[in-house]
Formats: sequence, C-alpha cells, structure tokens
Amino acid sequence: MKELDDEAVVLRTYKSGEADRVGVLWTRHHGKLRVLAKGVRKTSSRMGGSLEPMGHVKVDLVKGRGDLWITKHVTHLERMTNLRSDYARISAGLAVVEVVDAIPTDEAADEGIFEMLVRVLLTLDDTHYHPELVAASFFFRLLSYDGSEPVVEFCVNCESPGPLVAFNAEVGGTLCANCRTGTTISQDALQLIRRILGADLAGVLREDNPPGSGEVMALAHEAIENHFGKRLKVSRSTAPLAPHFDSPSA
Repeated sequence: MKELDDEAVVLRTYKSGEADRVGVLWTRHHGKLRVLAKGVRKTSSRMGGSLEPMGHVKVDLVKGRGDLWITKHVTHLERMTNLRSDYARISAGLAVVEVVDAIPTDEAADEGIFEMLVRVLLTLDDTHYHPELVAASFFFRLLSYDGSEPVVEFCVNCESPGPLVAFNAEVGGTLCANCRTGTTISQDALQLIRRILGADLAGVLREDNPPGSGEVMALAHEAIENHFGKRLKVSRSTAPLAPHFDSPSA
C-alpha cells in the first residue's frame, strides 16, 4: 500500500457522503492532492477541525482510488488564531488559497509556491501587518514567481517612461497617455505596486491603508484573473472596482 507524509496547506474542503469530507491540499513535496477524511464530520472524530481551509498541517496519507488519498493523521503545525479571529484577515486568506487552488492540477510539485503560501498566511496571522493588501501583494508576487510579472517601470506598448496613466493586465502592465487602455492608475497606486514588487513589501504591509490601496487591490485581482483566464469567486468579492478606459486616446 502506497503511503506518504508531507506538510500541507488546506485550500478548500467539501462534504462527501454522510460523515466524510474531502480536502484539497497544496503540499510541500507532492503538489496538489485530494484527500478523503473518513468520519471527520462525526462529533467523535479526533481530526475534527484539523482539516479546514487555510490550515497549515502535517498529513499522513495512504493511496485510495484514482487520485484520492485517505487520511491517517492530520495535525496542525500552526494554529493561526489571529488570522481566524478577524474578518478582514479571513477574507484575505480565503482569497489567497482560492488563487493557489486555481493553479492547474497537472502542475508539478512546487516548493516555492508552498513557501510563499505559508509565509502569506503567517503574515495574515501577525498583527504587526495590516491585512488589506496582503492578498493583492501575494497575487503580484505569484505572477512574478511565474515569470508573468507586470511591467510597471515604462509603457508596455511603446516603452515610454511615462507619464504612465493606465494598467492593462491583458497587454502586460502599465501604459502611457498615448497608448492607454484598460484601467486608470494613479501615481500613488503605481508607486505602491513598485514597492510590492521591489524590496519594500514588509514596509507596505505595515502601513494602514496607504494611498492607492483600493486601486492596487482591484488591479491585482484583474491581473491574477487574467493570468488564469477565469473569474475567482472569493477574490473578486474582496476587490473594489476601478474605472476603465473604453479605447486608446486619439
């Protein structure tokens, strides 16, 4: 019987049968796995709340049918009580795990994504950091990790240094006044994205609602949805809307 043990983050769960639950995990060494926790919904189950979204856990599994694994043991590695006691932190965490869950299942195991995922959840659990821009920052950093980092230093169309007045995820980043399409972007939001993608992410997250935050949240969600080619339910519900240009300026 094939067995494995690994470190994992729970991305989502859903009911199965009368007392079981299926969990979707992103593991350190084995990529995305589906696991069946038998009897976990019974009040007598020792696994109880161990298999819950955003949980950072240690899992011992045995191979089941198809791509399904059966849980032998699930134990918490981090409780993250601050994350779970604050609505804004919960919302940001759910948006983060939804985006990781959107990564295609045929992707190979990626320890780098796992490390990023754990770090962002620990950041949300740390009250020294404000939660509002954590998910947006993770989306931009994930795009950068994937090699799809948006251009924010010059016009992605004509390479003009600016002024840069728009952001269009479909074309890959910022645009000047002559090339503008997509979404308006203020200089505050532009500088904030540059700090996020640069070396000042921790500084950004320590600030309470820095100028341009709402725009950055909207643009990050637009960029990550464009990358995956689909709307993301939780992520979209947490992002403010931003005005769009209908066409390039004449």
